Amino acid sequence: MKRILVTGGAGFIGSHLCTRLVAEGHDVICLDNFFTGSKANVAHLIGNYRFELVRHDVINPYHVEVDEIYNLACPASPVHYQYNPIKTIKTSVMGAINMLGLAKRVNAKILQASTSEVYGDPAIHPQPESYWGHVNPIGIRSCYDEGKRCAETLFMDYHRQNNVRIKIIRIFNTYGPNMNVNDGRVVSNFIVQALKGEDITIYGDGTHTRSFQYVDDLVEGMMRVMATGDSFTGPVNLGNPEEFTMQELAEVVLRLTNSKSKIIHLPLPADDPKQRKPDIALAKEKLNWEPKIKLEQGIKNSIAYFSEKIEG
Repeated sequence: MKRILVTGGAGFIGSHLCTRLVAEGHDVICLDNFFTGSKANVAHLIGNYRFELVRHDVINPYHVEVDEIYNLACPASPVHYQYNPIKTIKTSVMGAINMLGLAKRVNAKILQASTSEVYGDPAIHPQPESYWGHVNPIGIRSCYDEGKRCAETLFMDYHRQNNVRIKIIRIFNTYGPNMNVNDGRVVSNFIVQALKGEDITIYGDGTHTRSFQYVDDLVEGMMRVMATGDSFTGPVNLGNPEEFTMQELAEVVLRLTNSKSKIIHLPLPADDPKQRKPDIALAKEKLNWEPKIKLEQGIKNSIAYFSEKIEG
């Protein structure tokens, strides 16, 4: 049994991680400022003696004795991270500094939830961890992309200079229950639009691609990374190498929801990557990990969740 701090623990991914850690017998402190996270995501854990929920913003230092830290705090949807871009980059950079400082003081192992966005609009496909990326440092997505890139730099420097035990994962598009209805990411957008009978909005001509992993697969990967020896720091890609066009995704959602929604096309936003697909050879080698849940099953699970949220 370990004492584990999860920043952003009431968010989409964090809430699934907290649930899994508590189920495995760990004491979990869930830290969240509730900008995009929700108490509803962890309501089933409140009252469990192994779980503690704390309202706190990682921009400010936090002091606690823990064995491990999962640093997930940061809005991940363009709608949310572009709402207050200065706050977004502060969360990534100052949050990393504060959590690394805590890990250094209490000798905790710490995992950074980085992102496939560090690759930008990639010139290499699929993207291996060795690829440095193709990122616009002054665009509308830069607050998130560059914030996460800087956080990776901080993690490596704390490791090299102060021997902090670190792990870096790069998360590719992830979906599933506990996503915000107004999340703004493509899977939740399509499902909510289909369930409401609204037009399904594809930005661009529908040929640009993404790879979608179900949240349970990601949580399994995260825990396997944390369990590796100290010599393996990452970064390591965690994503599903099955690639789908936006048109294909929209058609799957329409079929599984039996929706009569129409597909419409709008201009592609600035700096939106045309393709995104992880090379997961390193995850297979080091973690014996690859996604298990197929898109169709994951979308069905997500539709059930969003149906309940919308009707409720």
